[in-house]
Amino acid sequence: MADTHLATPPALLPLLAKGGATSLFKRASAGATPPAGRLVLSRAEVDPKALGSYAELCGFAADGVPDGQSMLPVTYPHVLGFPLQLRLMTSAAFPFPLMGLVHTSITLTQHRELRADDRPELVVHVEGFRPHRRGTEAVLATEARLAGRTVWSSRSTYLARHHPGPDTPTGGDRASGRPVLPAEATWRLPASLGRRYAAVAGDRNPIHLSALTAKPFGFPRAIAHGMWTAARAFAAHSVRGPVTASATFHAPVPLPSTVVYAAAGADFAVRGPDRPDGTPGRLHVTGRAEPAAPAP
Repeated sequence: MADTHLATPPALLPLLAKGGATSLFKRASAGATPPAGRLVLSRAEVDPKALGSYAELCGFAADGVPDGQSMLPVTYPHVLGFPLQLRLMTSAAFPFPLMGLVHTSITLTQHRELRADDRPELVVHVEGFRPHRRGTEAVLATEARLAGRTVWSSRSTYLARHHPGPDTPTGGDRASGRPVLPAEATWRLPASLGRRYAAVAGDRNPIHLSALTAKPFGFPRAIAHGMWTAARAFAAHSVRGPVTASATFHAPVPLPSTVVYAAAGADFAVRGPDRPDGTPGRLHVTGRAEPAAPAP
């Protein structure tokens, strides 16, 4: 697998503009071939101000040490790697239109927490495509390495919706049959949340910014970033240290709205408020966090 080495991360706004333009000429379909090759960013640098804003917005507690020595939230390497993911997904070799892709899950493993003054090497590639009952999921892998050793890695899946092929599994809703977890907190999400997260994470997908920009993509209101919801839940669940954590996105969170964070043991969920008859509201996110092997 050939590597393309980058000295600086790609600029997000030009990539988003490119993604919007190229989406007009791409059509998702079954049987597509994933692009080969990896993107490698030799030194990922952290802006302390952006990091502080991200941690505050997502509910991660400050650790009370100087900026350069503070620990990154468990989801922050995803933010650092997102420009590389976006470059891959806007390339001519990536067959699906960027606009309309839906982030369906993330699983990450952290062998040790990264510090704000670490300069990890980031490696991103498309691991493959897999059939989904609503189309095809692209699996993007991201690794953060220090001295050649992987200290953090993730697998994100993005759904390209299209008519499934004849051999595609037609399983039921992944959220069905799950136990109802006890409520721990209620979060009130403002209409501005998508714009605020876009400012600190760089993901300015129009479906998250306003009702006006979300409507052309089939959403009557803006929806929260899945990675904000996952990060907020990981923060509430105190996910840190050597850990493997996952989040599956079942339904969009409209903005503004009120959601409930629920948890028990290793499992957590984000759902809508209970209905008048006492039944739990719509399930938005489910997740789990378990200890992982520490870095050698």
